[in-house]
Amino acid sequence: MSGPSVGLPGGLYFVATPIGNASDITLRALHILETAEVIAAEDSRNTRKLMDIHGISLGERRIIAYHDHNGAAVRPRLLAALAAGRSVAYVSDAGSPMVADPGYVLAREAIAAGHELTGAPGPSSVIAALTIAGLPTDRFLFAGFAPSTSGARRRFYSELANVPATLVIFESPRRIHKSLADIALSMGEDRQIALCREMTKKFEEVIRGNVAALGAQIENRNLKGEIVLVIDRDRRQISDKDMDKELEIALQTHTTKDAVNLVSENLGLPRRTVYQAALKIGRDR
Repeated sequence: MSGPSVGLPGGLYFVATPIGNASDITLRALHILETAEVIAAEDSRNTRKLMDIHGISLGERRIIAYHDHNGAAVRPRLLAALAAGRSVAYVSDAGSPMVADPGYVLAREAIAAGHELTGAPGPSSVIAALTIAGLPTDRFLFAGFAPSTSGARRRFYSELANVPATLVIFESPRRIHKSLADIALSMGEDRQIALCREMTKKFEEVIRGNVAALGAQIENRNLKGEIVLVIDRDRRQISDKDMDKELEIALQTHTTKDAVNLVSENLGLPRRTVYQAALKIGRDR
């Protein structure tokens, strides 16, 4: 492949990149990297390596580093390029831009200035973890990185304890043992959880179970690599109102049988209980 070619309209392009396996990149993302007039990247070295792997030449372009530490200084340059009608690609270090990376302020200021913003979707550790965790995905909350100190971490998990959705949280392998202990205190040892590590990479691993069992499994292990925790909602807090609400939504697009099965599985409730509630909703209608 050669350097940039004509055909990519002016505007800001957010390009998702692999979270591990270099093959996990879309044809559209490769086209943008090949044709964008300006390339900004959270980690210019990783982006250059990715382009080399896929045979994309920079030509006369250079990759502009854009990250948390230099964002205020670099954004005017990128906005000026947009104002001149140039195509600007912003590339995340790994995964999707705007998900725990410095792209937010750039997007906000570009939109405020009236520039077009286009997303080239692709890999995301959040979605990848949900896909392999084996926990409900009908409703989930991405809560970002857990705090580094124990007190703040316990407050963090306590605030999330009663959220009626599956939780997705980033955690450091250095703190994972302490974090699991804090989750046990804040959410209970019986909460179902999946620890997803090194996704799409050679040593990808998923450890599933309740908090107590998972903690015991890794007690003597020195885990490495990026970790995403997927935590089930609190099954003890499901009220009749919550069940009826889920059923109302499910019955809009499913048969009674399928809606009952879906809600029963998602909420961890006996099928007979959900079926009786569905019959009542049908009578009331």
